[in-house]
Amino acid sequence: MTPLTLKERFQLSRFFSGEKPTDEPVRLNHRRIFILPSQRGLGFVVLIALLLLIAFVYNNNLTYLLAFLLASIFFITILHSFKALSGLILHAGQCKPVFAGESAVFEIHLDNPGTSPKENITLALFNTVDLVLPPRSKVSARLFSPTRHRGWHQCGTVTVGSRFPLGLFRAWSPVRFALKTIVYPKPLAHETPFPLSVDSSLPDGSVKQGVDDFYGLQAYQKGDSIKHIHWKAYAKGQGLYSRQYSGEQGSELWLSYEATGGHDPEEKLSQLCRWILDAEKAGRHYGLSVPGLKIEPGIGQAHRSKCLEALALF
Repeated sequence: MTPLTLKERFQLSRFFSGEKPTDEPVRLNHRRIFILPSQRGLGFVVLIALLLLIAFVYNNNLTYLLAFLLASIFFITILHSFKALSGLILHAGQCKPVFAGESAVFEIHLDNPGTSPKENITLALFNTVDLVLPPRSKVSARLFSPTRHRGWHQCGTVTVGSRFPLGLFRAWSPVRFALKTIVYPKPLAHETPFPLSVDSSLPDGSVKQGVDDFYGLQAYQKGDSIKHIHWKAYAKGQGLYSRQYSGEQGSELWLSYEATGGHDPEEKLSQLCRWILDAEKAGRHYGLSVPGLKIEPGIGQAHRSKCLEALALF
């Protein structure tokens, strides 16, 4: 652990935001744990002061004894409040990608290597989790952080706290991990047909219409052209089906930034995100083309993640 300079030790941000982000496990010690009286503790101090005043005015030795007894409990509680957090080891867990507007979930692991239990432990980010750690045990907690924009989303400061044993003091330790997750663009809410694919095998890059020979019918899927819907079957109440043509079988779908109809970049990225999800669900092989990047057609979870990550970092 790198020693702190005198100036760094008394920086106000250190008491609320913690030290520099780290990838390593963090052990809580005297350097990271801070203690202040709680509201109940301040009331306890007022009570002791009143008892001392009464004892002084009436020269009552029993009142003096009670005041000193309560004062000793107050100061001993400081040590126990420190021990409630001292020795705990925090590890950064994993976090899965999310779409903009969803809450990122960060996993934090706590390890109690000592022989005494750790009770009334709280772990807080935007939500608070209450924990009890038996001796030599490990527990995990899931903390949530709301997202608003695509791109990388940092975990922020995780605060470990405790009011053990009497609630007279609040001991806390702010910890920052170099933990982040990627936030994909928010998918467009309404469905739109897939763009017409450009056949790269043609010398002039012509649009492949895919209407060579009638192949058969299949249940309607998101992105199917409205021109291919079998309206007669739908009118007879037989369900919604799409005509399939031999030119479409095995064709590759290209999702292009220029083919979107959005008015601004974020809307265009949302449209591309919707197309990627729909193409994956429909089992179509698709490629992605955005300014400065071209991803060859593919399918599967790895390909989906690669395309969505490209949109998030665009």
